[in-house]
Amino acid sequence: MNRLRIRHVTGYRYEGEVAASYNEARMLPVSSSDQFVLYSNLEIAPVSSNHNYLDYWGTRVSSFEVLTPHKELSLTANSLVEVRPRAHQPHKVGWEALADAAAKATSYVEHSKQTRLTDPADDIVELANEIASRYDSPCEAALEICSAIGDQMQYVQGVTHVHSTAKDSWADKRGVCQDIAHIALGALRSVGIPARYVSGYLHPKPNAEIGETVAGESHAWVEWFCGDWRGFDPTNSIDIGDRHVTVGRGRDYNDVAPLRGVYAGPFGSSLFVTVEITRES
Repeated sequence: MNRLRIRHVTGYRYEGEVAASYNEARMLPVSSSDQFVLYSNLEIAPVSSNHNYLDYWGTRVSSFEVLTPHKELSLTANSLVEVRPRAHQPHKVGWEALADAAAKATSYVEHSKQTRLTDPADDIVELANEIASRYDSPCEAALEICSAIGDQMQYVQGVTHVHSTAKDSWADKRGVCQDIAHIALGALRSVGIPARYVSGYLHPKPNAEIGETVAGESHAWVEWFCGDWRGFDPTNSIDIGDRHVTVGRGRDYNDVAPLRGVYAGPFGSSLFVTVEITRES
């Protein structure tokens, strides 16, 4: 078990003074069977009252407004989380049984449909179908599909943005974890495997010393349903383990964006982000 302390700072610097801003933040993890949140807190500057709730997908949301003039909006999320190793048991559900199960629950149906961000390119559909045709197990097929996509993508920052689609990044074969997750989701859904986008954090250093603080990033991976939900990190081609901290789930990035909002004031703003992760045990 890993005990991880996460400090995530983000916000906007505006081109001028804005009169007011209205925002939602999804930056705090929730407790589950795989992780236990010992402490979490969100600091907002300028100081603002906020309303906290769980959204439709089960993600913690802080909704707030700043009604005093300001040139910068800053959020600091501090969390201390115990993360347990995930057990990935084999799932023996076949394709027909999966199709039957996926059609009986809204949660599976919603994660079976493509979105604008996940809609796959034709050659991705061909690749996914070719791999799926070789397996009796949807779970094993999903694992190879995600691994194949991760192998063909190059992790490069700055070549895509939050509005980039799976088709955009696949055509370039470059992108970040968000792009690779969208490509994987599109491929899995194209062969009838319900799949969802997961946002959170990944401790980047497997053998970090206790007390060592390292620079991290927000991270994204996928989970697919094959009798139970099974997670995989296609960017790093690794199983989800005790270095992954889950914050939210949804159909794509738009359901779990860490910070989004609108403001009244001069046009133009720049986003800033830093993440620090410390292994405490």
